[in-house]
Amino acid sequence: MISFILGTTAELIKIAPVYHGILERGVRPKIWFTAQHVDEVSDVLADLNLPEPDVWLVPKEKAHNLESPAQVPGWAAQVLRTAWSRRAELKAALVEDGRPPLVLVHGDTFTTPYGSLIGKRILKSRVGHVEAGARSGSIMSPLPEELNRKIAAKIVDMHFAPSAREVNNLRNARGVVVDTEANTAIDAMRMAINGPLDVEGLPEKFGLATLHRFELVSRADKYREALEILREQSKQMPILYMAGAPEREKIRSLGLANLFDEKNFIIQPKMRYLKFLPLVARAEYVVTDSGGLSAECYYLGLPCAVHRERTETPQHLGETVVLTEMRGDKLQNFLDTYQNRRGESWVDKFHPSEIIVDTLARLGYC
Repeated sequence: MISFILGTTAELIKIAPVYHGILERGVRPKIWFTAQHVDEVSDVLADLNLPEPDVWLVPKEKAHNLESPAQVPGWAAQVLRTAWSRRAELKAALVEDGRPPLVLVHGDTFTTPYGSLIGKRILKSRVGHVEAGARSGSIMSPLPEELNRKIAAKIVDMHFAPSAREVNNLRNARGVVVDTEANTAIDAMRMAINGPLDVEGLPEKFGLATLHRFELVSRADKYREALEILREQSKQMPILYMAGAPEREKIRSLGLANLFDEKNFIIQPKMRYLKFLPLVARAEYVVTDSGGLSAECYYLGLPCAVHRERTETPQHLGETVVLTEMRGDKLQNFLDTYQNRRGESWVDKFHPSEIIVDTLARLGYC
C-alpha cells in the first residue's frame, strides 16, 4: 500500500497527478495529513478530485495554519505524538493490500523530513521523495527549505528528481534516484490552465505578484522596497498582488496599506489553485518568491522575476525567469525588460507523474 504524508495545499496540488495515476493502476493510495495548511484544504481537495485525508496527524478539530516559525515545535510534537500513538493502525494500513508498504513525501516543507522520519523510523516502511534533489547551495537561503531537503535526502529510499541537475545533486545519496524530467507541477497545470477567470473587473492587461516567504516578509526594508517598486510600476499597467492573511497583517503593521488602490496596485486574496492558474497564464509577467510558481512560469514561457537571494532550481533561470537576488535594481530591470522575455511553452512536452507511477508499478507498489 502507498500512503502520501502531506501537509500543505501546494503539496496536494503537485501530488494530485501522481495520486490519480496510481488510482488508475487499481490501487487507492492513502493520504495522511499533517495540517501545515488548513484553510481552503477542503476546496483544493474538491477541485483536484482528491478524497478527504484518511488520517489527520494533527487532530482536525485542533488544526490551524502554521503562520510563524514559533508555531513549528508544537505542531511537530503533535504530528509525532499522533504517528506514534497510532503506529499499529498506520502500519496495518500500509500492508492491507498485500503489496510492499511505501510512504511518499513531497518537496521541501516541514512535512517533508517529518513525513520521511515517520515513514522510515516509526512505520518501518520504505520512503519515496517526489521533487527530490533541489539545492540552493546555502542552508540559510532559503531557510528552512534547504535544510528540509537535505534532511529528507538522508532518510528516503527513492528520490524522484525533476531534472538531470537534481539527479547529479543526489549522486552520493543512498537508494534509487529517478529522473522524472520535470516537476509534477507541469501535470497539475494541465488540470487547471484553461479554466475560467474568476476576478471581478480584471484589467485587460496586468502583471501578477505574490511575495510571501518568511525570508522576505521578515525583512521590513526588503519587503517595503519590493512593494514600493511594484507600486510605481503599476502606474504603467495594473498589478494584482495576491496576499494571504500573514502578508496582509505585515502590510498593516509596516504601514504600507496606502501603497494599494483599486485601480493600479490592486491587493487580492489568495486564490485556489484551479482559479489561480488561469490568471497566471493570462498575466503579462509574474513577480514571485515562490519556487513552485517560478517553475510553472518557466513551463509556460511566462516572464517571471524570482525575488529571492538564491533559488534551488537554477536550471529554470535564463531569459524568461530571472533571479533578482532580492535586489531592487534587478527587480526594476526585469520590470523594464519583461516584454522581451516571453519564451516557449513546455506544458505539453513533459509527463513526470507517468514516470513516477511507472517506476512504482515496476517495483510492485501499484
